[in-house]
Amino acid sequence: MTSPAPTPAPVRLRWLQLAILCVSVLLIGMDATILNAALPSLVRDLGADATQQLWVVDAYALVLSGLLVTAGALGDRWGRKRLLLIGFALFGLASALAAVVTGPVGLIAVRALLGVGGAAIMPSTLSMIRAAFTDARERTVAVGVWSAMAAGGMAAGPLVGGLLMQHFSWQAAFLVNVPVVLVALVAGALWLTESTGRAHAGLDASSVVLSMAGVVALVFGVKQIGKAGLLAPSTLVALTAGVALLVWFVRRQLRLEHPLLDVRLFANRTFNAAAIAILLTMATEAIVLFLLTQHFQMAQGLSAFDAGVRLLPMTLALLAAAPAASGLIHRFGMRVVIVSALTLVALGALLLGLTVDGGYAAVAGALVLLGAGGGAMFTASSVTLMAAVPPERAGGAAAVDEMAFELGGALGIAVLGSLAAALFRGTVTDSAPDLPAHTAEQARESLAGALSVAERLPGDGARLAEAAKAAFTDSFATTSLISAGVMAMVAFLAAVLIPRTFTPSNDG
Repeated sequence: MTSPAPTPAPVRLRWLQLAILCVSVLLIGMDATILNAALPSLVRDLGADATQQLWVVDAYALVLSGLLVTAGALGDRWGRKRLLLIGFALFGLASALAAVVTGPVGLIAVRALLGVGGAAIMPSTLSMIRAAFTDARERTVAVGVWSAMAAGGMAAGPLVGGLLMQHFSWQAAFLVNVPVVLVALVAGALWLTESTGRAHAGLDASSVVLSMAGVVALVFGVKQIGKAGLLAPSTLVALTAGVALLVWFVRRQLRLEHPLLDVRLFANRTFNAAAIAILLTMATEAIVLFLLTQHFQMAQGLSAFDAGVRLLPMTLALLAAAPAASGLIHRFGMRVVIVSALTLVALGALLLGLTVDGGYAAVAGALVLLGAGGGAMFTASSVTLMAAVPPERAGGAAAVDEMAFELGGALGIAVLGSLAAALFRGTVTDSAPDLPAHTAEQARESLAGALSVAERLPGDGARLAEAAKAAFTDSFATTSLISAGVMAMVAFLAAVLIPRTFTPSNDG
């Protein structure tokens, strides 16, 4: 049984609600990347090794994406506003706990708790926007603003982190959330409107376990490809388990009267194209931010703030393009906007791969292409997901949108990050002096590890440092070129799958 559709909110109230929801996704997006700038300081203070570094970055997005389907179902049953406020409270608590963390394991736990809070927040936002904005044009504008804040937060994370690192310790990257969460918690309690979906449907515990375990196993297996190789037993076991669990999850959803996720949504080819576009664009932009921040700081020796400033072209282009896409959609059509946006992302990744070791002007141009393409794509694809299904299935569409967004970021770091790490390990010590086995292994772990080893070498440290920086730059360039090829294929896929006449409507 579903609850009746809520009456649209008055004009001023619905835009106020949108502002609160945008603050929600801004925080969540920013926390996915804010530690990029703080990572060198964090590694030094906590002594995190390369694997722990990746888990500090990934734990947040992995937990968040793994819980999104379950959280969306809970919001339908308990109330989306209630779940959103619980998420705010958890997010604030986890941010405050970062002040007392003393080791990498504790920080990974804090990031995981942040992911739980983010998962409680995210599924409600698009569903609440759809309930408040019933006119197609107005809703497209609202989704554009939402997309700009969600993706803009991710792009702005390194800049905010860099600014904080200039004046404070890495803990400030967490503590900055606390006052914002407190304000949002009060504002949400006062002005957000409660809504539910399947209020009387049960929650299938087996589906919850299968969805979470499948995602975690799959991503762990992807990580192992870069660390141990595709044919390593740990990699094969994790990948096989992940795929098997997710197949089991899908088969179970098809049998349930009230599934945790309505997998029949994926029978719609337009829906599939939009979900794939969000997933892979997020993967590309997340790995660019992750690797480029390290390139600026470690390979070029810039401060965290200066590195964040150099990423600003991407942020500004994204913030401008996401809301502007609403007008382009109604003028040129959904397919033209999505395909064009994906093409810009592909061109940006291509330019970055060809010029990352050159001057900054070309890198800035690549970042503008990545930001503009990503911003327009996120808006258009989010509107497409919501418009491609009947109104009564909008909650499931919103869950898929947010899961693709978050899982794309996590998989980008896992897949492309593992690829970049494997390329780095394959060449970093080729031009370096002969090293003891344990020292050579530390140098191969990461650029930070190689530079740390170089500092301890009496005479040949400079040669190792230069070899490590060159290896990192080359691995980054190759990863960017591969990303460009993937995005070109996604653009072609979108052109094939999305009908030319597809447009958003007032009932979709």
